[in-house]
Amino acid sequence: MPSDPHAGPSKPAALPLPPMSWNAWGDPALAKPLSEDIKALLEQLLGVTPQEGAAPTADEVLLRPSALTAQDLAALAAIVGPDAVSAEDADRLPRAGGKSTPDLLRRRSREEQDAPDAVVLPGTEEEIAAVLAYCSERRIAVVPFGGGTSVVGGLDPVRAGFDAVLSLDLRRFDALSDLDEVSGEATLGAGLTGPQAEQLLAARGFELGHYPQSFRFATIGGFAATRSSGQDSAGHGRFDDMVRGLRVVTPAGVLDLGRGPASAAGPDLRQLFVGSEGTLGVITSVRLRVHPVPAVKIHEAWSFPDFATGAAALRAVEQQGAGPTVLRLSDETETGVNLAMTAKIGGSQITSGCLAVTVYEGTGEQTAARHRLTRQTLLDAGGTPLGEEPARAWEHGRFDAPYLRDALLDCGALCETLETAANWSDLARLKDAVTAALQGALQAGGTTSLVMCHISHVYPTGASLYFTVLGAQQGDPIAQWQAAKSAAGDAIMANGGTITHHHAVGTDHRPWMPQEIGELGAAVLRAVKATVDPAGILNPGKLIP
Repeated sequence: MPSDPHAGPSKPAALPLPPMSWNAWGDPALAKPLSEDIKALLEQLLGVTPQEGAAPTADEVLLRPSALTAQDLAALAAIVGPDAVSAEDADRLPRAGGKSTPDLLRRRSREEQDAPDAVVLPGTEEEIAAVLAYCSERRIAVVPFGGGTSVVGGLDPVRAGFDAVLSLDLRRFDALSDLDEVSGEATLGAGLTGPQAEQLLAARGFELGHYPQSFRFATIGGFAATRSSGQDSAGHGRFDDMVRGLRVVTPAGVLDLGRGPASAAGPDLRQLFVGSEGTLGVITSVRLRVHPVPAVKIHEAWSFPDFATGAAALRAVEQQGAGPTVLRLSDETETGVNLAMTAKIGGSQITSGCLAVTVYEGTGEQTAARHRLTRQTLLDAGGTPLGEEPARAWEHGRFDAPYLRDALLDCGALCETLETAANWSDLARLKDAVTAALQGALQAGGTTSLVMCHISHVYPTGASLYFTVLGAQQGDPIAQWQAAKSAAGDAIMANGGTITHHHAVGTDHRPWMPQEIGELGAAVLRAVKATVDPAGILNPGKLIP
């Protein structure tokens, strides 16, 4: 019999910390400092020089004092237990925000920093409901917390007129509570990280197959709350494609959504909460489509003479169907920079043009057939095969790019990413417009920049564009990036793009939401929030304009 999906494990003996470093991405043991040659190249090309002054240690960071009273903390402890609530700075600091470049630059400040006033680790849905009821009554905002990987301000402790802010850490919802091997569905706790979920499924011969760059640290609940899209999306779909059901605790009650493989019973309420970013409720478990662990994997890299030729090739593959599990294309600039900064893409075989990566998974017969069909299509479209080494090298380092961003920030570079998506017919225009907007905004502030782009998610009708921006920090680097980000957002909306393809909205993209969904669409979201969260305590200042 499956275990109770509404119950959590026993309470922790002490408040555990998030697995990520408080002032950088991921595991500090995996940090990758830049070589002296790369630093010299950055200075020569972009004028990057080390910033003066050492960043503070965790003990030196000055946090805004907690606004919660002793009575508040006692009341919360009575709900979740004294070992599952803390107002200590050591617990507040790691949950003070996400991992965007502005987030990490703020962590380096010696000025007073904002942070949640306390951290609570509930273990059951009943405890979450009680915490939400107390916070509604006491006007305390609640920010659900999973892996801490947001890069759009989704975890910022926005007070928005509330008396205090609570971080609701969901790591104790960490069980595989059911696996229907016949139907191919698994029910996973919202607090499971990507690796934890895959380990539990692999023990039963199954895989979810959702591998975003945040895979090592992000959680099942976070994937659902942000409409995440993984690097294997060409084969397995986005995370929202995998969702078959979910449970959500709101201040107004609990929702258990999703019946059967499909339904005509009105609008699909699952899709209202998938992508809701913690503003409408707290996702506690997700029922997901899973598949047997692939028996065979084939890797092959390709080179195209230019981005337009490569993009047309990817479109041909996707529109014919039965393509690879992974299908991605770097533009000329990104291919060249990767060659200059790392040997991890099988560099000796790639001298110019654009690198494309394909990976196929499944049974031997399935993968061989899809590989033959795709290979011929790419050849017909002007591609040159490079063998498996560059594709294997990409796969080996697929989760490591954020560590490079940390090293670049350390040496005085400004490095950040943004993403969008559009129809194939708009893609070239959108890419050019966003690149020009980023370079123009930074140049206006005296910064020479390098803008790289790749396609990482493809659809029959269009594709995503993922931009990486590199330049020298000038003056206030947060303001410097915000000016560039604002220009890019305007260019996206003016050229047929969506303001976000998979990073979510948070605070960063909220200003463009009225253009994205219209004023009436925004009013619909506000009406839903007023129904499920009458006091408005859930993640205020995010998503809903």
